[in-house]
Order: sequence, then C-alpha cells, then structure tokens
Amino acid sequence: MENLTNCDEGLPPAVCRACLFAKGAAPARRAGGEPLAARRPATQTRALGGLDAQEPAPQPLTTGGGEVWLLSGSAPGPWTDSRPAAATSGAMPVGGLLPLFSSPGGGGLGGGLGGGLGGGRKGSGPAAFRLTEKFVLLLVFSAFITLCFGAIFFLPDSSKLLSGVLFHSNPALQPPAEHKPGLGARAEDAAEGRVRHREEGVPGDPGAVLQDNLARIRENHERALREAKETLQKLPEEIQRDILLEKEKVAQDQLRDKDLFGGLPKVDFLPPIGVENREPADASIREKRAKIKEMMSHAWNNYKRYAWGLNELKPISKEGHSSSLFGNIKGATIVDALDTLFIMGMTTEFQEAKSWIKKYLDFNVNAEVSVFEVNIRFVGGLLSAYYLSGEEIFRKKAVELGVKLLPAFHTPSGIPWALLNMKSGIGRNWPWASGGSSILAEFGTLHLEFMHLSHLSGNPIFAEKVMNIRTVLNKLEKPEGLYPNYLNPSSGQWGQHHVSVGGLGDSFYEYLLKAWLMSDKTDLEAKKMYFDAVQAIETHLIRKSSGGLTYIAEWKGGLLEHKMGHLTCFAGGMFALGADGAPETLAQHYLELGAEIARTCHESYNRTFMKLGPEAFRFDGGVEAIATRQNEKYYILRPEVVETYMYMWRLTHDPKYRSWAWEAVEALEKHCRVGGGYSGLRDVYIANESYDNVQQSFFLAETLKYLYLIFSDDDLLPLEHWIFNTEAHPFPVLRELKEEVDVKEK
Repeated sequence: MENLTNCDEGLPPAVCRACLFAKGAAPARRAGGEPLAARRPATQTRALGGLDAQEPAPQPLTTGGGEVWLLSGSAPGPWTDSRPAAATSGAMPVGGLLPLFSSPGGGGLGGGLGGGLGGGRKGSGPAAFRLTEKFVLLLVFSAFITLCFGAIFFLPDSSKLLSGVLFHSNPALQPPAEHKPGLGARAEDAAEGRVRHREEGVPGDPGAVLQDNLARIRENHERALREAKETLQKLPEEIQRDILLEKEKVAQDQLRDKDLFGGLPKVDFLPPIGVENREPADASIREKRAKIKEMMSHAWNNYKRYAWGLNELKPISKEGHSSSLFGNIKGATIVDALDTLFIMGMTTEFQEAKSWIKKYLDFNVNAEVSVFEVNIRFVGGLLSAYYLSGEEIFRKKAVELGVKLLPAFHTPSGIPWALLNMKSGIGRNWPWASGGSSILAEFGTLHLEFMHLSHLSGNPIFAEKVMNIRTVLNKLEKPEGLYPNYLNPSSGQWGQHHVSVGGLGDSFYEYLLKAWLMSDKTDLEAKKMYFDAVQAIETHLIRKSSGGLTYIAEWKGGLLEHKMGHLTCFAGGMFALGADGAPETLAQHYLELGAEIARTCHESYNRTFMKLGPEAFRFDGGVEAIATRQNEKYYILRPEVVETYMYMWRLTHDPKYRSWAWEAVEALEKHCRVGGGYSGLRDVYIANESYDNVQQSFFLAETLKYLYLIFSDDDLLPLEHWIFNTEAHPFPVLRELKEEVDVKEK
C-alpha cells in the first residue's frame, strides 16, 4: 500500500488513491481487470475559490462498482485557494469522503456529480445516471416539492405564508383610487403609515421582512405540531369522554334556552307605516309595475303547481328542488315570498301561504342547516310578514326558529358555527373554510333579525348573542383596518387574511350600516365600525380602471385580485344609503361613489349578449367588466344590481335607474322566462340559452320586490321607516323614547 503522504502531485489529498485505499475502496480497474492509470483531473473555471476557477476538478472515483464518494470538509488545497471555508464564497469544501449511493454500475448521484464536474459523458457510462435512478430521483424530488407546497397551503393562515414568502409585494404599489379620502382620513395618518411600512422593512429592508416571515412560519408550524401532539397523546377513552361532555353541555344549553321561553309576551301590534299600495300617477310607470306583478304571479303559480311545500322550483323539469342549505326544513319559497305577496297586494296568495305555514312549517327536524341562510330567509321572512300583517303565527314561528338557532353560538368565543344540526344542537363549520373558521358574512349577518327577536320575545338573549360578536371583533387587530373573511370560533382569531366586499364578506358591512339606521341612529358603535370599514375599503380595495370604471377588488394577504363579483354590486346602494350619516363634507362623495359602482355593474350587464350580469367580472388582461372564466359566466337570477338601482332611484330620482331596471326586466322576460317559471342561465355571453333549471327563492323575495319598488312611489315602504335585511325583508326602525335617546347621546 502506498504511503498516505505520497499523494500524486496536483491531486487533492482527499482524492488520491492512497486515500481511497485508506478508506477501504478498491482501486478502479478496466473491464479486463487491469488497474486504471492515475490521471490528472480535468480543469474547470472557478471564481473566488468556487467551481468556476481553472483548477483540477474531482473525477469519478470508481468505474466498475463499489461505493461512490462525495467530497466534504474544509481542508486547504487547490479547491479552496488555501483560504478558510468561511471566506471562500461558493467553494466546494474538501477533506473527507461521504458515501452517497452504492450501485453496481458506479452510477447514481455520485457518478452523476463526478461526470458533471469533470465534463464527463451525458448519455451512458459510469458518470451518468441510469434511467431507473433518474426516475427514482424524480419521484423523490416531486414528493418533496408536493410536501413543501402542501405544508404551505394547509398550514393555519396559509395566505400569509404565501404572500409573505412566495409572493411578497408592497400593497403601496397598487394604484390608488381617484377618490377623496374617507371619513376621518388625515394627511398625517398617511405619512405615519408610510413611516411604519419603512420601519417594518417594506420595501427598504428585505432581510427584516424575510426574518419576520420565517418567524411567522416557524410559529405556525410549532402551534400546529403542539395541537396535533396534544390530540395524539389522548387515549381513545379520553377523546370519547370529551365528545360526550360536549354533547351533554350542548343538551343542557338547549334546555336552558327553551326554559327561557315558556310563552311569548303580549305585544301591541302597531299598524305599519307606508304599506298603502297606491297606483303611480304616470301611466307608463303604472304599466311597467303591473308587468312586474305579472312576473311574480308567473313565478308563484308555477311554484304552487309543481313544487308546493318544497323549498324551490325546477322550472324546466317542472318539479321541486331542495337545497342542502335548509336541511329537512321545507317551504323556503313560501316563507321568502310572503312579504312580496303582501306588498304587491296578492291577498289570496298571501293567505294560502299563511295557511301552509300554520299547518306544515316544522323546525323539529334531524338535519344540518346553514345558520346564515335559515336566518335571512326563514327568520327574516317570518319577521317581516308579522310586521306587515300583524298575524301572530308569524311572530310565534320566528321566535321558535330563533330559539332553535341559539346552540350555534355555543363556542368558546361566542362566534357561531356556520352549520347546525337542528335536533342535536351540534354545530360545525364548512370544511373548506380556512382552518375551521366561521365566515364573516355569515356570523355578521344575524344582527338585524336577532335584535327584532329580542324585541318581539321580550328576552334579551338574542341581542346579547349578536352584541358579543361585536365585542370579539372590536378586540381584534384589523389588518390595514380591514375585516378578513375568516374568524376561528374556538380561538377567536382571524384565519386567512382574505378580504372581500363580495362573497364571504358582503352583508357584514351592510348590517353595520343598517344596525345603526334600524336603531333610529342611536347605535353609535355600529356607525363608527361602518365608516371606519368604508374608509379602509376605499383606501385598499376601490380602484378605477383605465376606462374610467370604479370597481371593488378583493384583497388576499396584501395582494389585490382585480375581480368584482355580482354580489359586490349591492355596495353601490350601501354607499348611497350611508351618505346621509357621513360628515357633511363627505356626504356627496359617498352618493357619487354609489353612482359609480351602479354604473360599473350596469356595464357588466350591458357587455353580455343577454344583457344580464355574470357571477363575477374582471379588470385585468386588457378586459373591463367582463367575465373571463367559464365558471364566472352564469346568472342565477341574482338581485344585487337592481337592489343598487332601487336605492339610487329613491335617493336621487335620476331617471336612468328606472331605465336600467327596465332593461333588466326585458332581459329576464326574454332569456329567463320559461313555461314553468324563471330559470337561471349557465352563460350570459352566448346566443342560445342554457338553463340551470332552478328558480331561486330569492328571485321572488328580492329581485322582483326591488324591481316593483323602483316603479312604485317612494311612500311604499319609505326608507326612513323601513330597513331591508340582506334578503330584502323589510323590518321597521325600532324607535326609542326620546328620553332614552338623549341619555345615550350624552
């Protein structure tokens, strides 16, 4: 054996044959068994001691088999310019041999590296990967990438990880809206915000931002691991005991809630204001209003003929349709349409609906329902029917259903579950919601109904439940003053930082404004929350397209998605309705903002073939107010655009809003009306109708009601006396004694 000190000149000591023998590797041989002659390595360009210098590069150490070795360590030599490893940028450390793969043919990772560094062969031979090894490595690499991305997307608050690590950008780069500042905005506030961004490292100190993001990732990882470990450490008996205890607690809460309602107190029914249905003086307006009433008759009569007692109608196949949103509760269309029938003077149909409710409307069902949908449609519809007609059956059923919904609030934070089993009282959230979170638009759209339930039942428990939601929200820090769409009911903390004034967020903001208005403008907390939120929305979400259209984008972890949903179009009416409560200098601004949103939403209708708006439309890729994805091109008889037309007509009396509303009526008649009722459309951009075969209950509750009100006089359900819930069910303003108002103001 050669002495270890007799290394070939020019070869790094760690790769000479003597070193190989010392490590137990046999000298390489040719196929015939003859030892290979020692050779000097090929040269390769190196910079700063790295692999780009003109220095010897290590070659494959074996050709016939045995172990393959990778250089490691930090011994000085021609590969490091005799400098310490810390000072050698990009250098490959040497001095030791680490076995990577052991393969019969000398291939694998070691062979591949050796061949690559020495300028070896690509296709075959000892320096190349075998096909099977390439395939295995590809599988391993793919699995690793999948695991990494899966961890990022499924960790709690994954949107912050994505925006912070993968797609970090500065929100300030988005072009600001060309609007006046919102309520309370000051120049010094904006300057203070810019300083704060600089101090946080955006964008001047990317290192600080990266460290912050890594710390957040580490914290989320550790929290998820702790929670998983705590669950795994429990014995099956303990888990079963916890489940039984939770069930027992829910059952006790249900009994307690029921005990609170031994019977309803007597209430003196006050005749409603503004329900006299006088004919408009203008003959053409009178004719148009009569047409809308005929549309209601067509929708109602076909529901009665083909789906009576079921939730909704399939107008093409002429049969009933029941959404899982209502569980086993029946009669959604009947309850949802009650007040529309009353307002339009369809007395016979109203009495038919009342009789069905008295005999068949049953909430004692063993099924899971959407708390949000049941509240706005059933509770809201029953409450408004009572306030319009004074029929006691509607008050009784509304309070009964309200009691059934109370177990949804039995969470650690008091933020209600999205889904509730009406029999067991067990709740849960939508599986797709961020980290088991509740949805802002769902738990934030209970306030109006629950305040009226307390008013009609004489019990404050309903009001206490929804006021607690405000308490939780006011304790939380809002990112940029915005309310994320997800809130975990167990921790009381935000989920993903997604913000939308459309789906998942919309009616929360609507109910802040309407809570203030419904309280006879005494709920000053709601007023402040609303105008603070609107200011943040203006700053971060409202933009103007190159074509001059104002739209409301969606905010995802600091990044804007330039998309606006049909649901978001309600906001035009909301801004206009709230203008009267803004400071005098901003009142006209909010009215104009409402008009701009109305114009944008009208354009989304006008730019389709059928003159009906898509589910969502975009402002990117060279398009404006047009749906670019197939799954956004449908129309399901939604009301939000005509809702904004109604508010804008009532508040401005600009005739264009009646003109735009009539365009919608003509489009509905031409494209959505069928022999069995009215159907939604799968694509509003094509000439031939493709029907979705569902007549939604909200078409009767909202779309037709708002259209009817546009062509009615303002004294029918005047806005100073009535507040519409998000399903267009009118509730009266809750007037307080003058003395109580004075005390609150002081």
